[in-house]
Amino acid sequence: MADDSYKTIKQVAEGYYTEKRSRFISYAIPVRTVEEVKEQLEKYRKQYYDARHVCWAYMLGPERQTFRANDDGEPSSTAGKPILGQINSNELTDLLIVVVRYFGGIELGTSGLIVAYRTAAAEAIAAAEIEERTVDEDITVVFEYPYLNGIMRIVKEDNPAIISQKFEMDCEMTLRIRKGEAERLKNRLLKVETAYLKE
Repeated sequence: MADDSYKTIKQVAEGYYTEKRSRFISYAIPVRTVEEVKEQLEKYRKQYYDARHVCWAYMLGPERQTFRANDDGEPSSTAGKPILGQINSNELTDLLIVVVRYFGGIELGTSGLIVAYRTAAAEAIAAAEIEERTVDEDITVVFEYPYLNGIMRIVKEDNPAIISQKFEMDCEMTLRIRKGEAERLKNRLLKVETAYLKE
């Protein structure tokens, strides 16, 4: 996968797994920030207030550097870690997976728990619609009005998204383009007379 793209899920997806009468209900939830993660966790804890465990893991950001896993009272590394492992092996980010466990009365043991949480997380991911997104960069170019046609020609050819524009004596346009193509666009814009990039 390119440096300027990443994979995430489109909407909430649900999975289900049972083992020795224990029920594992899993949710894959698209999130962007730690605040969103907290809100979602609160929501699922309230919804499943009677469950024995609400375990979870998340991964955030295109660089996949922000992540956490939580066993919520299960033996150490038997729940959060296998859930996070599924996010990793599918190379996903901006994703929270919550696995709710209703205890069935029979102990599963550490290896049984790891398999159960891993499988429940995998089921939620399998049910999700995965999409690739690009990492974009915003470029603001300033130029004099007579050079508008030259700038517009480049915009038409390179096809960045136009975020904002104002055309007066000094014109200003903010363009959004995939990071990998940003340098080329900047160089082309700077070749137009009077044009400069705003930091």
